[in-house]
Amino acid sequence: MSDTTGPGRGAARGPRVGLLGGSFNPVHAGHRHISLLALERLQLDQVWWLISPQNPLKSSAGMAPYAERLTSVRETAGDPRIQISEAEAELGTQYTVDTLQALRRRHPHHRFVWIMGADNLLQVTQWQQWIDIFETVPVAVFDRPTYSFQALAGTAATRFSRCRLKEHEGGTLADRDPPAWIFLWGSNDPTSATALRENAAQS
Repeated sequence: MSDTTGPGRGAARGPRVGLLGGSFNPVHAGHRHISLLALERLQLDQVWWLISPQNPLKSSAGMAPYAERLTSVRETAGDPRIQISEAEAELGTQYTVDTLQALRRRHPHHRFVWIMGADNLLQVTQWQQWIDIFETVPVAVFDRPTYSFQALAGTAATRFSRCRLKEHEGGTLADRDPPAWIFLWGSNDPTSATALRENAAQS
């Protein structure tokens, strides 16, 4: 278990990179909003949007074609620090844990941080080898209305409670040895891809 009272990975000199994974079906302003917050509050150099060809926890029904989603995210990113990554398609990985481990091998000096919302923290225990995710890279969790308190009382947050940083330590997260994670309040963007798809289907 890492010492979360001080920075680790002292030999790392590569960029600080946040990783925001998902189907982006569709991409929306909330993805950009959380990315800009991560850049600021975690003092990152870049955020990579990892576009999943097919989320193993989601049905392929209603999933827009991969190429169409790529075009949409490139049009939405709107900031040179937000990079669009096809790593999962290139690596042939399906699960987050495999993608993270492959990226660390490919970019050994990058200081990666996995970014997710409180809704994903609540259900991350359904992910393949979810414990290994926390032990592979530091994790930043952003507040999501209606999910946050339940997520913070959930299995993942409880298991790694001793590795949780205080909010004012966000700028050091990328330098920490995993497991290390932080919960950031005040993201204040309730947008969800599910709601957008449902609204589009009704219009």
